Amino acid sequence: RYQFAAICIYPCYVPLATECLRGKSPKVSTVIGFPSGASTSAVKYYEAQEAAENGATELDVMVNLSWIKQGETQKLYQEIASICEDTGQTVKAIIETAVLTDAQKRLATEVVMDAGATWVQTNTGWYGGATVADVKLLKQFSKGKLGVKAAGQIRTYQQAAELILAGAARLGTSYSVEIVRQQNEKEEDDNLE
Repeated sequence: RYQFAAICIYPCYVPLATECLRGKSPKVSTVIGFPSGASTSAVKYYEAQEAAENGATELDVMVNLSWIKQGETQKLYQEIASICEDTGQTVKAIIETAVLTDAQKRLATEVVMDAGATWVQTNTGWYGGATVADVKLLKQFSKGKLGVKAAGQIRTYQQAAELILAGAARLGTSYSVEIVRQQNEKEEDDNLE
Protein backbone atom coordinates (compact mmCIF):
# COMPACT_ATOMS: atom_id res chain seq x y z
CA ARG A 1 0.00 0.00 0.00
CA TYR A 2 2.77 2.47 0.88
CA GLN A 3 5.30 1.39 -1.76
CA PHE A 4 8.10 0.70 0.73
CA ALA A 5 11.29 -0.73 -0.74
CA ALA A 6 11.56 -3.57 1.76
CA ILE A 7 10.33 -5.02 5.01
CA CYS A 8 13.10 -5.80 7.48
CA ILE A 9 12.25 -8.57 9.92
CA TYR A 10 13.88 -11.12 12.18
CA PRO A 11 15.32 -14.18 10.38
CA CYS A 12 12.72 -16.60 11.80
CA TYR A 13 9.98 -14.74 9.87
CA VAL A 14 11.73 -14.67 6.47
CA PRO A 15 9.86 -17.72 5.09
CA LEU A 16 6.48 -16.26 6.08
CA ALA A 17 7.31 -12.80 4.69
CA THR A 18 8.60 -14.35 1.46
CA GLU A 19 5.33 -16.22 1.04
CA CYS A 20 3.18 -13.18 1.90
CA LEU A 21 5.10 -10.89 -0.48
CA ARG A 22 5.41 -13.29 -3.41
CA GLY A 23 4.68 -11.31 -6.57
CA LYS A 24 4.67 -7.99 -4.72
CA SER A 25 7.26 -5.22 -4.89
CA PRO A 26 8.63 -4.91 -1.32
CA LYS A 27 11.78 -6.94 -0.83
CA VAL A 28 12.30 -9.22 2.13
CA SER A 29 15.19 -8.03 4.25
CA THR A 30 16.47 -9.49 7.49
CA VAL A 31 19.09 -8.80 10.12
CA ILE A 32 22.26 -10.81 10.57
CA GLY A 33 24.25 -10.78 13.83
CA PHE A 34 21.65 -8.47 15.33
CA PRO A 35 21.90 -6.38 17.41
CA SER A 36 25.47 -6.61 18.71
CA GLY A 37 27.43 -8.07 15.80
CA ALA A 38 29.42 -10.13 18.29
CA SER A 39 28.45 -13.55 16.93
CA THR A 40 31.27 -15.51 15.36
CA SER A 41 31.81 -15.09 11.63
CA ALA A 42 30.76 -18.70 11.08
CA VAL A 43 27.44 -18.09 12.83
CA LYS A 44 26.79 -14.89 10.88
CA TYR A 45 27.75 -16.61 7.64
CA TYR A 46 25.32 -19.48 8.33
CA GLU A 47 22.59 -17.05 9.33
CA ALA A 48 23.09 -15.10 6.09
CA GLN A 49 23.10 -18.27 3.95
CA GLU A 50 19.92 -19.58 5.59
CA ALA A 51 18.18 -16.21 5.21
CA ALA A 52 19.04 -16.10 1.50
CA GLU A 53 17.84 -19.69 1.03
CA ASN A 54 14.58 -18.77 2.79
CA GLY A 55 13.95 -15.87 0.41
CA ALA A 56 15.63 -12.78 1.89
CA THR A 57 17.12 -10.67 -0.88
CA GLU A 58 18.59 -8.02 1.42
CA LEU A 59 20.75 -8.68 4.48
CA ASP A 60 21.31 -6.02 7.15
CA VAL A 61 24.55 -7.30 8.66
CA MET A 62 25.64 -5.94 12.03
CA VAL A 63 29.43 -5.61 11.96
CA ASN A 64 31.59 -6.64 14.89
CA LEU A 65 32.04 -3.34 16.75
CA SER A 66 35.04 -4.58 18.72
CA TRP A 67 36.88 -5.24 15.46
CA ILE A 68 36.29 -1.66 14.38
CA LYS A 69 37.42 -0.28 17.72
CA GLN A 70 40.52 -2.51 17.76
CA GLY A 71 41.40 -1.84 14.13
CA GLU A 72 40.87 -5.50 13.13
CA THR A 73 40.09 -4.50 9.55
CA GLN A 74 41.11 -7.79 7.93
CA LYS A 75 38.65 -9.78 10.06
CA LEU A 76 35.87 -7.30 9.31
CA TYR A 77 36.70 -7.37 5.61
CA GLN A 78 36.71 -11.19 5.44
CA GLU A 79 33.40 -11.49 7.28
CA ILE A 80 31.53 -9.02 5.07
CA ALA A 81 33.21 -10.21 1.85
CA SER A 82 32.29 -13.85 2.47
CA ILE A 83 28.65 -12.96 3.13
CA CYS A 84 28.51 -10.72 0.03
CA GLU A 85 30.19 -13.23 -2.28
CA ASP A 86 28.52 -16.42 -1.12
CA THR A 87 24.94 -15.21 -0.72
CA GLY A 88 24.84 -12.95 -3.78
CA GLN A 89 22.33 -10.75 -1.95
CA THR A 90 22.31 -7.04 -1.23
CA VAL A 91 24.29 -6.42 1.96
CA LYS A 92 23.70 -3.39 4.15
CA ALA A 93 26.51 -3.21 6.71
CA ILE A 94 25.32 -1.69 9.99
CA ILE A 95 28.25 0.13 11.60
CA GLU A 96 26.49 1.59 14.67
CA THR A 97 27.65 5.20 14.28
CA ALA A 98 26.23 6.15 17.70
CA VAL A 99 29.15 4.42 19.44
CA LEU A 100 32.01 5.20 17.01
CA THR A 101 34.39 8.10 16.57
CA ASP A 102 34.47 9.82 13.18
CA ALA A 103 37.76 8.05 12.40
CA GLN A 104 36.17 4.68 13.21
CA LYS A 105 33.14 5.55 11.05
CA ARG A 106 35.48 6.28 8.14
CA LEU A 107 37.43 3.06 8.70
CA ALA A 108 34.29 0.93 8.92
CA THR A 109 32.75 2.53 5.82
CA GLU A 110 35.90 2.03 3.76
CA VAL A 111 36.30 -1.61 4.83
CA VAL A 112 32.70 -2.65 4.15
CA MET A 113 32.79 -0.80 0.82
CA ASP A 114 35.95 -2.69 -0.21
CA ALA A 115 34.39 -5.96 0.98
CA GLY A 116 31.45 -5.61 -1.42
CA ALA A 117 28.63 -4.23 0.70
CA THR A 118 26.05 -2.26 -1.29
CA TRP A 119 24.95 -0.06 1.61
CA VAL A 120 26.30 1.36 4.83
CA GLN A 121 23.74 1.77 7.60
CA THR A 122 24.00 4.13 10.54
CA ASN A 123 22.52 2.20 13.47
CA THR A 124 20.35 -0.59 14.78
CA GLY A 125 18.51 1.77 17.11
CA TRP A 126 19.61 -0.21 20.17
CA TYR A 127 22.52 2.11 21.01
CA GLY A 128 21.39 5.38 19.47
CA GLY A 129 19.71 6.91 16.50
CA ALA A 130 20.51 8.22 13.05
CA THR A 131 21.75 11.80 12.82
CA VAL A 132 22.07 14.22 9.94
CA ALA A 133 25.77 14.63 10.75
CA ASP A 134 26.41 10.88 10.49
CA VAL A 135 24.51 10.55 7.22
CA LYS A 136 26.60 13.36 5.74
CA LEU A 137 29.80 11.70 6.97
CA LEU A 138 28.89 8.29 5.56
CA LYS A 139 27.92 9.87 2.25
CA GLN A 140 31.30 11.63 2.16
CA PHE A 141 33.30 8.56 3.23
CA SER A 142 31.61 6.25 0.71
CA LYS A 143 32.27 8.66 -2.19
CA GLY A 144 28.99 7.75 -3.86
CA LYS A 145 29.93 4.06 -4.07
CA LEU A 146 27.52 2.93 -1.34
CA GLY A 147 23.95 3.76 -0.58
CA VAL A 148 23.48 5.28 2.87
CA LYS A 149 20.68 3.89 5.01
CA ALA A 150 19.74 5.96 8.05
CA ALA A 151 18.22 3.86 10.80
CA GLY A 152 17.57 4.06 14.48
CA GLN A 153 15.02 6.15 16.33
CA ILE A 154 13.49 7.82 13.27
CA ARG A 155 9.97 8.68 14.40
CA THR A 156 8.77 11.77 12.55
CA TYR A 157 8.35 13.07 9.03
CA GLN A 158 10.60 16.02 9.91
CA GLN A 159 13.44 13.68 10.97
CA ALA A 160 12.97 11.56 7.86
CA ALA A 161 13.03 14.57 5.55
CA GLU A 162 16.20 15.95 7.16
CA LEU A 163 17.97 12.59 6.84
CA ILE A 164 16.99 12.25 3.18
CA LEU A 165 18.17 15.80 2.45
CA ALA A 166 21.49 14.92 4.15
CA GLY A 167 21.99 12.04 1.73
CA ALA A 168 20.16 8.98 3.04
CA ALA A 169 18.74 6.92 0.18
CA ARG A 170 16.86 4.60 2.55
CA LEU A 171 15.40 4.87 6.02
CA GLY A 172 14.97 2.07 8.52
CA THR A 173 12.18 2.78 10.96
CA SER A 174 9.37 1.10 12.85
CA TYR A 175 7.36 4.30 12.33
CA SER A 176 7.20 4.09 8.53
CA VAL A 177 3.42 4.20 8.19
CA GLU A 178 3.14 7.06 10.71
CA ILE A 179 5.84 9.02 8.84
CA VAL A 180 3.98 8.62 5.55
CA ARG A 181 0.76 9.78 7.23
CA GLN A 182 2.58 12.82 8.63
CA GLN A 183 3.94 13.54 5.15
CA ASN A 184 0.45 13.33 3.63
CA GLU A 185 -0.94 15.66 6.31
CA LYS A 186 1.85 18.16 5.66
CA GLU A 187 1.18 18.07 1.92
CA GLU A 188 -2.54 18.63 2.54
CA ASP A 189 -1.75 21.57 4.84
CA ASP A 190 0.65 23.04 2.26
CA ASN A 191 -2.04 22.79 -0.43
CA LEU A 192 -4.47 24.70 1.78
CA GLU A 193 -2.10 27.66 2.12
